[in-house]
Amino acid sequence: MRGDFSRSAPLFEGEPCPILAWVGQGRFDGEPAALAEALSCACFLGRTPVVAALLKKGVDPLAGAATGLNAFHWAANRGQLAAVRLLIERRVPLEARNMYGGTVLGTAVWSAVYEPRPDHDAIIGALIAAGARRDAIGHPSGDPRADEVLRRHGA
Repeated sequence: MRGDFSRSAPLFEGEPCPILAWVGQGRFDGEPAALAEALSCACFLGRTPVVAALLKKGVDPLAGAATGLNAFHWAANRGQLAAVRLLIERRVPLEARNMYGGTVLGTAVWSAVYEPRPDHDAIIGALIAAGARRDAIGHPSGDPRADEVLRRHGA
């Protein structure tokens, strides 16, 4: 619940991974909150095939927010471009707010400045191309680093 899903990584590896095997065995039946957190974890870890399988099962990508960020926020935060693209394709709402009041784009911009990863710039571009509202993140923000990230994308 502290937002570090790294210790759970082995549960999302292999074919089939333990999480998807357990889903198939019905171990998550009646546990939508736990399954939603598993989706957030898969997004955090960038396990896109697991993300796709859980979405196909109907798991709500906005529900797994016990850490304060949902699956979409975590994918953007951790620089998981493939997961972000999948969530965009599935039309997951872009303007959902995290516990800090930030949208998915806002999370990506903050992360690009303070926890940069190689795909953050591409994620920001993909979110803007998908219709993420720049005005929802308070641009210009007054933070020159954050504003520069958005300027690169035509803001």
